[in-house]
Amino acid sequence: MTEASTPAALTGIRILDFSHLLQGPFATQLLADMGADVIKIERPGKGDLFRSLTFRNKWVGGTESPNFLAWNRNKRSIALNLKSPEAKSVIMEMARSADIVVQNFRPGVLKALGYGYEDFRAINPRIIYCSGSGYGEDGPYVDRPGQDMLVQGLTGIMAATGQADAPPTPVGAGFSDQIGAMNMVYGILSALYWREKSGLGQEVKVNLLAGMLAHQNQEMVMALNFNEDFQRPRSGIGHPGMDAPFGTYPTKDGWVTIAMSPYRTLVGVLGNDELLAYDDPEKLFAQRDEIWRRLAVETGKWTSADLMEALLAADIWCGEVKSHLQAAEDPQVRHMQLVTSYEHPRAGTVKVVAPAVRLSETPATIRQPAPLVGQHTREILREFGYSDKQIGDWLASGMAYADEPRG
Repeated sequence: MTEASTPAALTGIRILDFSHLLQGPFATQLLADMGADVIKIERPGKGDLFRSLTFRNKWVGGTESPNFLAWNRNKRSIALNLKSPEAKSVIMEMARSADIVVQNFRPGVLKALGYGYEDFRAINPRIIYCSGSGYGEDGPYVDRPGQDMLVQGLTGIMAATGQADAPPTPVGAGFSDQIGAMNMVYGILSALYWREKSGLGQEVKVNLLAGMLAHQNQEMVMALNFNEDFQRPRSGIGHPGMDAPFGTYPTKDGWVTIAMSPYRTLVGVLGNDELLAYDDPEKLFAQRDEIWRRLAVETGKWTSADLMEALLAADIWCGEVKSHLQAAEDPQVRHMQLVTSYEHPRAGTVKVVAPAVRLSETPATIRQPAPLVGQHTREILREFGYSDKQIGDWLASGMAYADEPRG
């Protein structure tokens, strides 16, 4: 971990983070990496739902969810019963000096508990209140669950991904949620800049449905303006709107990708002039599946390393296909130090991906690990002036909760 004394761009910004699972926590982690003080407000005992979810029933260090560890570094956790009047009093006291509130409960849930935008604005007119949802705040889908894969299915990306003879294919990561997180950060930072000029906070609303459509704008513009949907290829062509050779090709020992590249040059590298019969813009699209199959025969005669060397020498846009573990060992990834680690009080050394955005004067840093549930409850309450006796009484009554590492 980097020393906490490193200058940070968002030092002095305090965030009350009610969010859970992926969308909201990723957004607040991005802001925390840049120095914001993120106070994660969790359920007593259980905490964020992601603490109990994991892939393949595997737990880092035997106890900790990799899903939770991925999105919650650089935060402090306070565990409070939101239905308690005393907890509401504490949260509103914290809100007086807070800059941002982030939440991604279903629309109306937090407001019904007394933690809506108007409730916080009455305490602090400068506050920025960011809500993330699946489908917006109202409308026919307002009560539907807003989960990543469901939104991928609704917005066209699944129908456009994969091969024609296979089922619609979701992206192999929480893509909708992560787009939503980026939009949250974009909205929050825009609102912060406006507040610097106006002195006023505002409400920021982000939803997965709008985000996924906006991030497919080139595909949507094509479909809408020509009234024609993309048709998935039956081969390894990499995008439903592209012609050959754009796609993924087998080698003797793996796969390589070939992007927008002169077809004639590619054929020259592969050494089969019969393939020049397809060197026509209309054929390259209309017969792209057939072309892919014939190119794949030729690429399959090479090892990935030899083919990459030959393609790069000919200035063909290409790359290897790597697994997650192989990607971590990629020479460029290692050069940029994109994989790092932090020490967790229960899980031990946790390997993580480093912050992706680099600032020359105020770099993002990993200052502390993902917290235990309520790990900082005592610390945070003391900062806001509550006595040890009062804190002890709240912990005993269940209004507050603290899981504190020993030693």
